[in-house]
Amino acid sequence: MKKFILSTAALAISAGMAMAQDVVRLGTEGAYPPWNFINDAGEVDGFERELGDELCMRAELTCEWVTNDWDSIIPNLVSGNYDAIIAGMSITDERDEVIDFTQNYTPPDPSAFVAMSEDVDLQGGVIAAQSGTIQAGYIAEQGATLVEYASPEETIAAVRNGEADAVLADKSYLSPIVAEDSELMFVGPDVPLGGGVGMGIRESDGDLKATFDAAIQSMKDDGSLNEMIQKWEVSSTF
Repeated sequence: MKKFILSTAALAISAGMAMAQDVVRLGTEGAYPPWNFINDAGEVDGFERELGDELCMRAELTCEWVTNDWDSIIPNLVSGNYDAIIAGMSITDERDEVIDFTQNYTPPDPSAFVAMSEDVDLQGGVIAAQSGTIQAGYIAEQGATLVEYASPEETIAAVRNGEADAVLADKSYLSPIVAEDSELMFVGPDVPLGGGVGMGIRESDGDLKATFDAAIQSMKDDGSLNEMIQKWEVSSTF
């Protein structure tokens, strides 16, 4: 995605445009740690909570968080239930036909297969993926049998209970799960997918997109975005 730098003055101007709305609502799934999850206090937490709060502070926006199931997260943005998606969403051409994206706030994160045996058939077996993800699209194109689930937790459960031979998901999501479960293991090579993760914005909200683009760029420029990525271990750094 094309990246650009806005001056502090331009950032302030675009933030002022975005402030035409009283509150900017940030939509996330709340079920994809460490990117986003619901903590013990019942609040949205994780890398994207910290990132979203910082972006809103830099842009001088008043923001609130909204949770939404993954399978309807884009339609509900388009229909106005919230103003931006910040939910570990990879930038793809297919999604970009429906919504706009900011510049990426993480580089492309490799996807990986996890199974309970090293000798699973990744080419012709049954592979689980969360519905509506780039991983599901990849499996459907490769010839394996795709089984889709509404939540990432269900994809892991499918492998554990034998409904699927393996799961394909972001490696950053799978790594802590594999580390805690001796029966699960990475199998096969990593799969590079997508163009990095960005914020989804309605196509009609160009001013808001520009505001968040400038805030993301400012975090890249001062190194704070890389520090946050390293803290949460969600991706490689820029």
